[in-house]
Amino acid sequence: MRVRVATTILGITAALLAVPACSTDSVGTEPTATPSARAGKPTSGTTALSSAALETRLLDENDLGSGYLRKPERPAQHDDVTVIGCPALNELGGDAATGGSLTFPRKAKASFTYNGSAVEVSEELYSDSANKLSDGIGRIFEAMTGCPTYQVVAGGTPIDMASQKLAPPRGLGDEQWSQLLTFSTGARSTVVKQTAIRDGSLLLIVSGSPALVDRHLDKALDKALATS
Repeated sequence: MRVRVATTILGITAALLAVPACSTDSVGTEPTATPSARAGKPTSGTTALSSAALETRLLDENDLGSGYLRKPERPAQHDDVTVIGCPALNELGGDAATGGSLTFPRKAKASFTYNGSAVEVSEELYSDSANKLSDGIGRIFEAMTGCPTYQVVAGGTPIDMASQKLAPPRGLGDEQWSQLLTFSTGARSTVVKQTAIRDGSLLLIVSGSPALVDRHLDKALDKALATS
């Protein structure tokens, strides 16, 4: 399968999540479902939010605290990416798999570096019908965690991938997914945690350093569900 995507570490992760939803018999991992959001917390309801509305619900430097700097959005530089050794991801491929983010039209994204280092955390928000969000993100996580190891060749550079399904956080939203991805190029490895929470018509994905994802997930969900 060849798709055209950005080739940064987090960009590759998002690009693999961008493949469109379609049926596959290769995996059978089920998302964890819980009753709707935590007691006393707002929920997103059933009305889809606009991209502009989602943008206001993203975390910013004030929410994250000292040491965080938002990365400017750069024009996507697309390279051919080949996925090797993961039939489930191949089955989910297609011409629409482009751009490094999920294909829902209502979306917003922010990425941050921490303490001037290569350590990053990113947040993505999407809004659509609950069924579309659940089906789209669920199939992608199933495919990725159904392949413990595979390889991505991005712009001619081979990247060895390892995926591990994690127990998602309980009591957040209506459905949750979580995984740990290890990207290895030569002697260098990068570990990325990715956790997705669907609450009604809103989908939150937080990716990056495992410690930063764990630190900011609740805060990101609370702001995403804020009604004021």
